[in-house]
Amino acid sequence: MWLVFSKEIRELLRDRKTLFFMIALPILIFPLIFGAMAYFTTQAFEKAESKVLKYAVVNPQNAAEISDELAASPQFEQIIIGDNDDYAQLIKNARVDFVVVMPDNYSSNVLSSGQLEITLYLNDAGLNLVYNRVNSIVQKYATQYQTAAFTTLGVSSKQQQALIKPIVLSQISTADQRESWGEKIGGMLPYLLFILCFQGAMFPATDIAAGEKERGTLETLLISPIDRTKIVLGKFLTIACAGVTTALITVVSMAVWGIVLSRGFAMQFVADFMSQIGILDFVLMFLMLIPLVAIFASILLSISIYARSFKEAQSYMGPLVIFVVIPVMVALLPGVELKGGWAWVPLTNVALAMKELVKGTMDYFQLIAIFGSTALIAVLLLSFCVYWFKQEKVLFR
Repeated sequence: MWLVFSKEIRELLRDRKTLFFMIALPILIFPLIFGAMAYFTTQAFEKAESKVLKYAVVNPQNAAEISDELAASPQFEQIIIGDNDDYAQLIKNARVDFVVVMPDNYSSNVLSSGQLEITLYLNDAGLNLVYNRVNSIVQKYATQYQTAAFTTLGVSSKQQQALIKPIVLSQISTADQRESWGEKIGGMLPYLLFILCFQGAMFPATDIAAGEKERGTLETLLISPIDRTKIVLGKFLTIACAGVTTALITVVSMAVWGIVLSRGFAMQFVADFMSQIGILDFVLMFLMLIPLVAIFASILLSISIYARSFKEAQSYMGPLVIFVVIPVMVALLPGVELKGGWAWVPLTNVALAMKELVKGTMDYFQLIAIFGSTALIAVLLLSFCVYWFKQEKVLFR
């Protein structure tokens, strides 16, 4: 078994493509992709906030204060339009970004005019921040008119507050910062880890049996004095080793990049968040990935044994990614928690456990169910893989 394992590892280390997916992807490529996404998202918001918006006002004389403030603001550029122009078409043709229609009943005395309705036409499909900018001006005058009306009615400031909000529901969250952010971030973490482990195991698995068939070296291996069980175990260990290495590199990369971002770039939020996640949490994440990788390795090796060629193996393995993602999606559903029967569902329980570890709310007794169920599935699949490899009709179909 160890002879086959050492031979496969040597061949694996010669394959640059496999090494790229095992090492470069989790260390450099994925952090660069996520960093670039964060950078461009920030740039898009800054551009939307600083962009000078072109606008038109219909009936500006009805609300002179608001019209004058829009005209005086450096954030807006007024465009004169015709009475019969189609507002939607003007926005679609990018002649203006929005159109404001002032009501005929506009008055600073809301006691006589009643509620005022200013209509804002805009294309709200994209990121534009039009509503927020216009509303900040409108709300200033709405507050002034409201205060003037209360003064006319002789309502005290205390009564004003009670009239505006008769009942206030005060919210005090018992969750700390780690739990709040862990709920948002922790659910996405298994997506990255599961797919990286699967990809890390898939590339050597494709070549390790189907590739040998294609090159005609499998027959040579089979007539050697090594028992077939040891041959398949050696190949399984090679695939599992590749997947575990990818998992280890990914977890270490996450910890290192978290430290770099929190200290090197003085990001206080990341620093606070990372300081609350202990080494034990990262170790447990890695340990939970080991039986998971064994499941992946057993399935992928079984497929590789069945496939006639490298290309056929790839075509079978590609769609399996969806079966890796679905358990993670289930873990994100409302009401799905790491307790009861869910703690025994393979893959989903690991995804739930990772979220709980990031949140800092892990029930460590559930590790018995997590490791027990995933290890049992891995052993059953490996047993099938050994049986599969001994079938001549499968190997030489």
